[in-house]
Amino acid sequence: MQESIDAIVLRDVVKSFRKRTIRGEYTTFKSELLRWLRGERKPREAGLITALRGINLNIPRGKTVAIIGRNGSGKSTLLKLITGIYAPTSGVMEINGRISALLDLGAGFHPDFSGRENILINGIILGMSRAEVRARMDEIIAFSELGEFIDEPVRTYSSGMYMRLAFAVATHVDPDILIVDEILAVGDEHFSKKSLAKMKEFKRQGKTIVLVTHDLNTVEQWCDLAAWIDGGYIRRVGRPSDVVTEYKQAIALAEAQDVAFTPPALTEGGGALPEVFGVGGEAPVRISGLRLTDTAGGECPHLSPETAVEVRADFSAQGRCEDVEFEVALQAADGKTLYETSTRVESVALPDELPASGRMRLVLERLGLLAGSYVLQVTARTRGGESTERCPFVVNSSVAERGVFRPVHHWVVESVPVPVAPALVGNSHP
Repeated sequence: MQESIDAIVLRDVVKSFRKRTIRGEYTTFKSELLRWLRGERKPREAGLITALRGINLNIPRGKTVAIIGRNGSGKSTLLKLITGIYAPTSGVMEINGRISALLDLGAGFHPDFSGRENILINGIILGMSRAEVRARMDEIIAFSELGEFIDEPVRTYSSGMYMRLAFAVATHVDPDILIVDEILAVGDEHFSKKSLAKMKEFKRQGKTIVLVTHDLNTVEQWCDLAAWIDGGYIRRVGRPSDVVTEYKQAIALAEAQDVAFTPPALTEGGGALPEVFGVGGEAPVRISGLRLTDTAGGECPHLSPETAVEVRADFSAQGRCEDVEFEVALQAADGKTLYETSTRVESVALPDELPASGRMRLVLERLGLLAGSYVLQVTARTRGGESTERCPFVVNSSVAERGVFRPVHHWVVESVPVPVAPALVGNSHP
């Protein structure tokens, strides 16, 4: 079975909590026994608070992904599901890699243990052996800049000291996936710069980072993808600049309409913000099937760099769709984009109204990729949302070339005439 290319996969994930409907009251064993003998049942809990209402989200390996949304939209609940603090009420979750998290300040620290003891405990909880934690102990302590306080109980720490210790532990246990929930907002300017440098190092190493933040400038400048969550639903996933723009427009529209910002889980309809460009719900153009075929549409079991192939994406469209764009990307197994193009980039004319059921074909006269595992990704993007499908494939080659692609080329070895030195002309003598 082929390993998933995504670090995190969520399918139809729902998370609900029970809420109390009556005030707790003092009882005794006698009163409870009498209640039971009389056949009276005391309802302790009733009703549900649904924080997440069917989350579908893929986070590719090696990408930095921002989760944005207003307070109470479900961002922190989503992170706690990913980190295993909560279990989903329903749905499927797949986590590929070791996770380290920076969530609630000081979460996971025992207040009566010293900083050094908490480093050891947290490292073991995160999957390291005692020897591995001890080997990195000095590095973690040095990064935290706690000095002699490292051997004091953490209940004596300030919030900034808590944060420095938590960040140092989380980023030095060699995680594959780092989850961060606004904790970088705590701390002085010096440590914020130091933390940012560490996060940039993580990006260079190809680590997956999932970041919840209200700093939209950071989202646009630093993240590869953004997911906007509102009312317990994913409203939009895509380029950070596009997602942030639509999020700002929805907020501005809500303020103009004087919409009350009630936590979504406590409202009947999810407390969603007003629609902007039809964002939300099901995308009007959906990719329903994706294949890499030969030029006749048949199966392509053996791909080589010289194979001519077609990208075939079946789609369904609901009504008239404006500004439709089909995007095709060829990616390495680690999620790195090797080639990407789209109908918008190449100014491909599309019908004013797409058929209810159709197919997009991209013909590649020559695949060009060297031997290895790759992923084909196709996205149908409109002003009303987007739909993405991925298809893994393998290229084989008998030529031991190195790199990623094979450019069209041929070899020529030929003889080159040796230039003849001009004859020396002597001076004439009478």
